[in-house]
Amino acid sequence: MTISYSELKRGIVIVLDEEPWQVVEWSHKKMQQRAPVLTLRLKNLRNNRFMERNLPGNQKLTLADVDNRECEYLYNDPDYYYFMDLQTFEQYPLSSDLIGDAIRFLKEQDKLELIFYSDEPISFELPTYVELVVTDTPPPVKGNTAQGGTKPATLETGLKVNVPFFVNNGETIRIDTRTSEYLERV
Repeated sequence: MTISYSELKRGIVIVLDEEPWQVVEWSHKKMQQRAPVLTLRLKNLRNNRFMERNLPGNQKLTLADVDNRECEYLYNDPDYYYFMDLQTFEQYPLSSDLIGDAIRFLKEQDKLELIFYSDEPISFELPTYVELVVTDTPPPVKGNTAQGGTKPATLETGLKVNVPFFVNNGETIRIDTRTSEYLERV
C-alpha cells in the first residue's frame, strides 16, 4: 500500500531501500518555481539508527507491513534477551546490540510491544513509564527538604536517576522511559 505526503504521520513505518523506517518528523516544502521537497527524519527499526532524507514532494511512500505484539521479558544470556508472545507463547530472542541501554528499564516479567517485520522481531517499544525499586540512595539530610532538590539513586535494574530528597531505599518509584526522569513515588 502506498501513501502520499498528505497521509503521512509520526510513527508510521515505511519501506525505503528495502528496510523498515519509522517516521520521526517530516515536513513538506513548496518553493516558488521549484518542485516540492519532502524532508523525512527516520529511525531504522532494525538497528535504531537515525537518518534524514529528502525526497521529491510528490513521491508515493510504501507502508511497511509491521505487526506489534504484546510480549513479556523472560530472561537473558550474554548475547540475547528473550521475550514471549502473550498470545501464542512463542519465545523470540533479541540481540543485546538491538536492546542497548533500554534494558535498564526492564526487569523480568515486564510487558512491552515487540515490532515484527516479515514475521521477524526487529525492534520494540518500551512502555511510557516503568515502576522500579530504589536500591541505593543517600539518606535524606535534615533541613534539605525546603529547597526541593534532588539526590542520585540507583534502581534495581542498575539505572541511575536523580530523585527528590524524600525518596528512601526500598521505595518504588515511577520513571519516564523517554527521558529517564523520576515522575513520582508509587
